[in-house]
Amino acid sequence: MKQKLAFSLFVLLFSLSFSLMIYYGERTFFVNKAAKSESKKHAYHFVLIPEETDNEYWRIIEKGAREAAEKYDVYLEYLGPKRANMSEHVRILDKEIAGKVDGIMTQGISEDHFTPLINKAMDRGISVVTVDADAPYSRRKVYVGTDNYAAGFLAGQALLEDTEGKQVVGIVTGRFDASHQRLRVQGFRDAVEKEKRIEIAGIKESGISKTGAVQATYDLLKEHPDITAFYGTSALDGLGIARVISTMRPNSDPYIITFDTLPENMDLLRDGKIDAIVVQHPYEMGYRAVEMLVELKKGNHPERLQYTESHILRQKDLDQFLKENKGLFGDEDDPD
Repeated sequence: MKQKLAFSLFVLLFSLSFSLMIYYGERTFFVNKAAKSESKKHAYHFVLIPEETDNEYWRIIEKGAREAAEKYDVYLEYLGPKRANMSEHVRILDKEIAGKVDGIMTQGISEDHFTPLINKAMDRGISVVTVDADAPYSRRKVYVGTDNYAAGFLAGQALLEDTEGKQVVGIVTGRFDASHQRLRVQGFRDAVEKEKRIEIAGIKESGISKTGAVQATYDLLKEHPDITAFYGTSALDGLGIARVISTMRPNSDPYIITFDTLPENMDLLRDGKIDAIVVQHPYEMGYRAVEMLVELKKGNHPERLQYTESHILRQKDLDQFLKENKGLFGDEDDPD
């Protein structure tokens, strides 16, 4: 009797497991088949691989890319690590190369990691455009984005123009291993190096996160309590710097310059809690990157370096800037 009961139970569990396997297998197959079918309805299949998918800056790049994709009949995928992660970024890039898409847009964060993969894609006939951060020693066809050295130099010039007397500067940078972040630091250093009144006290890494920027700022102030100015080289660094100053040193007024016109950064600029923002144009990067891939697929040869504009935004210019860029920064048309 016990053997019959055990056998019946085994048959029941096996049938249930088999049914679930068939059900989810069919669903997985259906999703993959639907995705492939969708891409075949369009002229091209491109993929945009951001540094991190949930970053507001990259969402604006995605918005530009999607609007260009709609115009040029492109099936566009937006795939990447949720949080900045070099190994995950590289894994996704390699997977998309194996998927034989028509074109790839990605950052060239690290020469060691990205150059071999970009060259691999080119060997397989996949056009590659780097966005935001270049891989100049790879065989990528086009770079679309900020001249990061020049943008860092602009930040240094802004510090010189906006301050007087001796300034002790703390630098918060997104990632030590990212080429575009290093260029922004080097440009800044070169802009201020001949000014004896400017001293760079130290540099800390934020890991492209608000909490990381808070910790980096705290560590800088702990090691160098005489800091009078801060420079943040990535989008979230200014938020962390301002937060630490408001809690640790609410009566102080250090000069703060950071990158990118995220809504929170512009709120801080309006409130006088940061002094200047290095403006990039992520929407244009995304839009033009798709255009460049389309040109390449048509057999054309666009300019290899497609620098987008960068400039300094101060509080007095904020309202005009928002008026000129309505729909991109912190209003009802802001990306999800």
